[in-house]
Amino acid sequence: MKTRASPLIIPVESQVRELDAKILLSCIAAERGFPVIMGSRAYAHFQVASVPRGIYLAKSMRSLSSSMFKILRQLGHEIVAWEEEALVHPPAETYFSLRLSPKTIKNVSHVFAWGQENVDLLRQYPALPENMPIHITGNPRGDMLRPEIRPYFAPEVEKLRSLYGDFILINTNFSDVNPYIPSVGLFLPTKAPSQPIRLGQSGIGMSKEFAEGLQAHKLSVLEDFKQLIPMLEQAFPELTIIVRPHPSESYQIYHQIAAKCPRVVITNQGNVIPWLLAAKAMVHNGCTTGLEAYMLDVPAISYLATLNQYYDYDFQGLPTKLSYQCFNFEELADILSQILKGEIGAADGQERQDLIDYFLAAQEGPLACERIVDVLEASGYSKGQPPAKPLSTYLQGWLFTKLKAGLTNLYMRRPGPNRLAYHNHRFPGISVKEIEQKIAHFGNLLKRFDKIKVAPYAKHVFRISA
Repeated sequence: MKTRASPLIIPVESQVRELDAKILLSCIAAERGFPVIMGSRAYAHFQVASVPRGIYLAKSMRSLSSSMFKILRQLGHEIVAWEEEALVHPPAETYFSLRLSPKTIKNVSHVFAWGQENVDLLRQYPALPENMPIHITGNPRGDMLRPEIRPYFAPEVEKLRSLYGDFILINTNFSDVNPYIPSVGLFLPTKAPSQPIRLGQSGIGMSKEFAEGLQAHKLSVLEDFKQLIPMLEQAFPELTIIVRPHPSESYQIYHQIAAKCPRVVITNQGNVIPWLLAAKAMVHNGCTTGLEAYMLDVPAISYLATLNQYYDYDFQGLPTKLSYQCFNFEELADILSQILKGEIGAADGQERQDLIDYFLAAQEGPLACERIVDVLEASGYSKGQPPAKPLSTYLQGWLFTKLKAGLTNLYMRRPGPNRLAYHNHRFPGISVKEIEQKIAHFGNLLKRFDKIKVAPYAKHVFRISA
């Protein structure tokens, strides 16, 4: 009898950031015998009790995932993980309190690292389980930046250039203080002065004092960008200004600016990579897109008009070091003018290349997706499912899954700004045909995947197999 590989569950939280890369990973895994369940993270969680025992691929190991990880293990699933935000992180002690949890990480069987820096950081974590396997594989999002994959975005790049002409791209990352729904920010809103102040989702793990200082700083930087956008439109009348808010941000303040600035466009449509490739230059403040721009040879500028060495750890971060650093509008306008005249290109130099090599593996050779599947195969997941849990343990997991799904569904539909609107903002509906088109595009590019099939599994969730 032929041995069946463990199903691989690949949740997607932010469609524009993750979907293309996770489709590529799904295809490579399916091609090598793994049945894949891929789709919306929230809706995949609703289905975990119906998926045969398999491997769940987590994108973080925060305390917020503790209850879900426990349920997954009770159902008999193994958990492997990477840290989505590992490329841009605060100092180790702060990072550990924000992004890692002893209760969560103990349920993880393997960790996939972006590069050597990620490994060095994780090895400092006091609660890291002894002998935790950490594999330097790179990340599927890094694969999308490689020269052989970039043509995947060529039709979108051509379309964007045709639609907007020459443009400057501004990427923002102010969800801490400008969240799409209030609960995502640093602090939960209070209804009365006497009500105690509570930390929101992005503040979990911080002290109240640290979160208050960070909030004040982030609001100052946000104010800098609110002033920057119309100033750029006036200073460069031949260009369109495209503003891409972070997927977890509210668009309202940017639409208010655009209402007074006819050449400012607010959008979060599609993956950021074609927008970077189509742009003349990109402006950010400690955003991961600074790294993506560097890898794509696109000029990037880190705008640092407000700088606080204590809170602005992004100043020391990778995206800023890979970008031109401008501390006022005059410097930024001068650098942009030089870029537009062709006098300078993307920031370069051996120091920057050494830095990216330390942070990001799989820049050449086998894709990060291939290396991840190599680890899954070497760990025995291609030879069968994880062992079954005792019936009582499984039933506990099944019950908690149904209870959690029921509560989440209620919470998603509560009046006012709710989780359903937030979910649909980050994971709008996508059809089997659209996913098939993306797979066919990858297939034409890489000369493979002709046997990959896509079928609906549940709402917002798909089965990918060979």
